[in-house]
Amino acid sequence: INNNITKFILLGLAQRKRIKNMCFLLPLWCYIAIWMGNLIIMISITYSQLNGQPMYFFINYLALLDLCYTSTVTSKLVTDSLSKSNKISYTSCMARLFAMHFFGGIEVFSLTTMAYFQYVAICKPLHYTVIMNRQRCYAIVGACCAGAFLHSSAQCLLTITLPFYGPNETNHYFCDVYPLLRLVCTKTYRVRILVVANSDMICLVTFVVVMLSYFLILYTIKAYTAESHTKALSTCSSHILVVVLFFVPVLFIHIRPATTLLEDKVFALFYTIIAPMCNPLIYTLGNTEMKNALRKLHKIYSY
Repeated sequence: INNNITKFILLGLAQRKRIKNMCFLLPLWCYIAIWMGNLIIMISITYSQLNGQPMYFFINYLALLDLCYTSTVTSKLVTDSLSKSNKISYTSCMARLFAMHFFGGIEVFSLTTMAYFQYVAICKPLHYTVIMNRQRCYAIVGACCAGAFLHSSAQCLLTITLPFYGPNETNHYFCDVYPLLRLVCTKTYRVRILVVANSDMICLVTFVVVMLSYFLILYTIKAYTAESHTKALSTCSSHILVVVLFFVPVLFIHIRPATTLLEDKVFALFYTIIAPMCNPLIYTLGNTEMKNALRKLHKIYSY
């Protein structure tokens, strides 16, 4: 497909100068907090005995994933907030679209896998170490990456085959399929169906799997003692909160016809910036083992 468009203009979160300046400081502060929080999580787990446990192996892996995922979006948002014209080349836009869906897809599949981890840990505790051995953890990570690669490749291929001849301004702060579809100079009905089938079905199926895992957990722990019941719920609570912060905004945007709303930018902030920033706090504040690992790390670096 030959395009007249070589650059896109991202209108960002706001066009007014005062609000735009605020839109620089807030994402910058969040971006710094994301890097600091997730790096602390990664160092704490790596240099402690927690790294040998499957759940913490995945938390460590998710922290690295959050850094990669949010960097594809937040870094551009921060730099655009300082520039007068938020231009991005066609090639860079497609590359960022692929990267965002790739890392986002891995995160979706990984959060779903962690729900299964919780189910095995609580409902089959005696078989947990056998089922979730390190080789299987690596295999799951590989499967998540392969699934995300197929998803992002499909999204990218659907987009680069579209003709862009006319307007090049998109009312968003990052390159995504739905906002770009509004700029296409032809009917996009079939493409919209394929986009919905690809993105929406993945979001819906993985969310149903997560909910089913927790339904089975709640059904199983009914027979437990009150103390075990409370312990099981506290173990699941952090992951449930992470899932809600990430999945609810994603479902709002994707589980509907392929259209864009003004509210989409606000909801996108939750799964691109807010969730990666909150994840380190969620995983540490209510987790005794993580707190102990952080204390040990603090003692090491305080000497």
